[in-house]
Amino acid sequence: ADNLSEALKKLKITSTDSAADSLEGCLDCLLQALAQNNMETSEKIQKSGVLQVFASLLTPQSSCTAKVANIIAEVARNEFMRNPCVDAGLIPPLVQLLNCKDQEVLLQTGRALGNICYDSHEGRNAVDHAGGAHIVVDHLRSLCSKTDPASEKLLTVFCGMLMNYSNENDTLQSQLINMGVIPTLVKLLGIHCQNAALTEMCLVAFGNLAELESSKEQFAYTNIAEELVKLFKKQIEHDKKEMIFEVLAPLAENDVIKLQLVEAGLVECLLEIVQKTVDSDKEDDIAELKTASDLMVLLLLGDESMQKLFEGGKGSVFQRVLSWIPSNSHQLQLAGALAIANFARNDGNCIHMVDNGIVQKLMDLLDRHVEDGNVTVQHAALSALRNLAIPVVNKAKMLSAGVAEAVLKFLRSEMPPVQFKLLGTLRMLIDAQAEAAEQLGKNVKLVERLVEWCEAKDHAGVMGESNRLLSALIRHSKSKDVIRTIVQSGGIKHLVTMATSEHVIMQNEALVALALIAALELVTAEKDLENAQLVRILHRLLSDDRSAPEIKYNSMVLICALIGSEPLQKEVQSMAFLEVVSKLRSHENKTVAQQASLTEQRLAVES
Repeated sequence: ADNLSEALKKLKITSTDSAADSLEGCLDCLLQALAQNNMETSEKIQKSGVLQVFASLLTPQSSCTAKVANIIAEVARNEFMRNPCVDAGLIPPLVQLLNCKDQEVLLQTGRALGNICYDSHEGRNAVDHAGGAHIVVDHLRSLCSKTDPASEKLLTVFCGMLMNYSNENDTLQSQLINMGVIPTLVKLLGIHCQNAALTEMCLVAFGNLAELESSKEQFAYTNIAEELVKLFKKQIEHDKKEMIFEVLAPLAENDVIKLQLVEAGLVECLLEIVQKTVDSDKEDDIAELKTASDLMVLLLLGDESMQKLFEGGKGSVFQRVLSWIPSNSHQLQLAGALAIANFARNDGNCIHMVDNGIVQKLMDLLDRHVEDGNVTVQHAALSALRNLAIPVVNKAKMLSAGVAEAVLKFLRSEMPPVQFKLLGTLRMLIDAQAEAAEQLGKNVKLVERLVEWCEAKDHAGVMGESNRLLSALIRHSKSKDVIRTIVQSGGIKHLVTMATSEHVIMQNEALVALALIAALELVTAEKDLENAQLVRILHRLLSDDRSAPEIKYNSMVLICALIGSEPLQKEVQSMAFLEVVSKLRSHENKTVAQQASLTEQRLAVES
């Protein structure tokens, strides 16, 4: 301790005449003290005011420069020392040293700057202001192909410095991307894949940059996919695989990179991991299984990568994914169902899958999750069934396979995501399927649940889908029994509210359903239509210039049907509809204009 105090005093005096030998001794004493107790020594250095002295010692000519930079690197390992280093004016001279040729000086300077930037806003700003990043990126470029140990050590330090400089800072990450650091880092990874420390630094730097959208475009122009897959195949340790996964996941969000990863053979690696870990209960294996299967699903989100792996339904990858669905692992069941939902993104794939028995597999999976089931698996399996039900030719096949009954078992679910998918699946299934729509529309339990969900104000998606399914049951069945069931369950007011939706498609569906109600069961629904103020709403829709032509048309069709009811006709007469309708006779849309003439005649006769 006495030696340290002596050295600090001496440093303050000798720095002015910088007698090299006595300086060296003092600096060695500081380094020794830091090695024994970094924190305590750093505090003493800060109190002594010697940091300001260091600024004048950081010159390329001095033989002590590397040691001074080393001391700064050591003290800056402490969080409380980073701002004082900036305040002492150490950043500009350190950045200047990045231009020198001496490898030891460069190494210690890189360490010092990297440590000062670690989690320090002030440190990063100062380095940015002094232009440090630019010089370091240039060094990486010029050193990139050198494989001698000293160069690799320097490359590792510089990568680390850039990582600390830009970590979790979008502005500085964008700056590095604009400097073209990505192609250089990818090249580095390829050349130095044998060097564990440097590889690790590159991976962390990638993980850092890959979150930014602009980086993904740059990565797509490099051979990053190939390099990462090559590296991945060599890894045995869980932690190393995890590091690569952390880079792959954000990169795989980009469709071009998805395809590159598939072509580089990532899928085979992922399938192998799944096979190795599926029966294990070790924590690392469970984590790897989840990451690998999640990444597999992500790769299938790209249209090209998905189609490549589907291979007309004959692909080995597609077959392997199918085998996940009956698995006992919830994680694999989930990934399998999500993968099927992703494969089911075009009619051709959907038709092939339904013809090859995928529906039964999904229904069996749902069956395993009815009682206290896994919500994410329920949601995924329902998503897959909904997508498969989109092509017209699949609907009847899926209905006769019992999909509607399988889905209805989840009516009791209190989970909005499951409710949402359940509703969507039923709506897809009954599209233009009159018999199925009638059967479901007479199911009192279903209709009552729909009416209840039409009021789910906290879950707009569930509320919207419930309204749409109510309307679809009427539109596709055109059945009096269905209408009566919906009236008795209190569904009319929701259809009237749906006619005021901000979505034209929903408004239209509601108006068509209401027109069918008025045409088929007006007496039964009369009271509810009156209470829901339908006539007033129709007046508003017809008066509003912003209403779409089809909304105006269907509103007039509905008015013509409503005047068959005495109380509703009185309401129509009291609201000056003739005036609004006669204006629409000159509407630019021919169909609207024609309907306006017809409606005007009907109203004139009735009045």
